[in-house]
Amino acid sequence: MLYLPPPIGRLADYNPPPYSEEIQVVFPREHVMILAFNRPKALNAMTPTMADDIKRILDWFDEEPSLWVAIITGQGRVFCAGADLVAWNQRANAGVAESPETLINDVNGFGSISRRSSSPKPIIAAVNGGAYGGGVEIILNCDIVIASEDAVFALPEVKRGVVAIQGGMPRLVRIAGHQLASEMLLLGRTVSAQEAFSRFGFVNKVVPKNQVLATALEFAREINQNSPDSVQSTKRALILANQKTTLEDAVAAHVLSKESRRAQGGENIKEGLTAFVERRKPKWTNPAKL
Repeated sequence: MLYLPPPIGRLADYNPPPYSEEIQVVFPREHVMILAFNRPKALNAMTPTMADDIKRILDWFDEEPSLWVAIITGQGRVFCAGADLVAWNQRANAGVAESPETLINDVNGFGSISRRSSSPKPIIAAVNGGAYGGGVEIILNCDIVIASEDAVFALPEVKRGVVAIQGGMPRLVRIAGHQLASEMLLLGRTVSAQEAFSRFGFVNKVVPKNQVLATALEFAREINQNSPDSVQSTKRALILANQKTTLEDAVAAHVLSKESRRAQGGENIKEGLTAFVERRKPKWTNPAKL
């Protein structure tokens, strides 16, 4: 099992919305939240309850000014095995199928993460063990991915007669290119953590299994040394770069975004410039609510 660090000091006083035992939520460092999938016996396969819990927590995280970075991880030997195919088979046999309109309108995607673009806050995936199907789609929409040396990744939907339709395919093509993406998507083949890092390019760092969470926390610490206003405006720019057709459209949308306006007119830009002149470390404050 993955032993999550305990909350420290006043961070234990956070009051997130209620959630089931299918996820765990802790606040191990100032401004950092860890959300762990907690169905290890089922390889963290996604259920409707689990997806609802994740949405509720991430929606709250987005609105909580004192939380700046989220880390997503999984209990047990698999990060996330994708959808619960047993439940999917039961729905299929009962003639229940998701309509195209339902999929399109699910703006947050698989597990409320794979297409989530509303939040400007960084999300780090700490991948201990395997990630399959929707689990990979979740990872592809995270900003930074730390993987254990024994981690593997697969989009095996074609082997089961289903399709990776929740945002993973276009992101993988943009990251890896058409031919490499085809290896995973058309063959349904599994790739190692080292391949995901060196060939496919969607893993930032590969570390020993017992260092995955510590490394993710170190990345979060480095992010939080920077102005949260600037970080969140930059995250919005990264999202817009994937959404807009041209460079000029992306630049214009970013300049006019709520996050950019806040960064330009907030207290942290003043603090950052003053600290530079005074040759000291800046003391950042929580961003104003948008």
